[in-house]
Amino acid sequence: MSRSIPRELSVGEVAARSGVAVSAIHFYEAKGLIASRRNAGNQRRFTRDVLRRVAIIKVAQRTGLSLQEIRQAFATLPEHRAPSAADWQRLSANWRETLDERIRCLTQLRDQLDHCIGCGCLSMDDCPLRNPRDTLAEQGAGARLLEPN
Repeated sequence: MSRSIPRELSVGEVAARSGVAVSAIHFYEAKGLIASRRNAGNQRRFTRDVLRRVAIIKVAQRTGLSLQEIRQAFATLPEHRAPSAADWQRLSANWRETLDERIRCLTQLRDQLDHCIGCGCLSMDDCPLRNPRDTLAEQGAGARLLEPN
């Protein structure tokens, strides 16, 4: 006897199959990363492609990508089908550039950190970590946001 594979999954089934909490599934849906429909009993039903999307979300989060970055990448994917190997290659190539830049910045921070520890103050005029080459002096007195959000 052949067992039929359900075309749609409940939120509990998605959570169990993907290894994430039901609350995370609801959160991803609220953030526009995945979508469901409501059945006649007003219960969420997800198409099976959501399992691959949740897997991609988890991998992307582990690499430090924001939900906004993941949502932007998902906007380039066709709806209601699992991302293909070609889709993944394209997404991962784009994310690789972002990750390489983050790695470069973290490596630079790590390498500069040893020079700063001895001063005991991160507000010096020419701190290589907080104010490289005293660039904030050009903006006048007062606190400055050094890194954009």
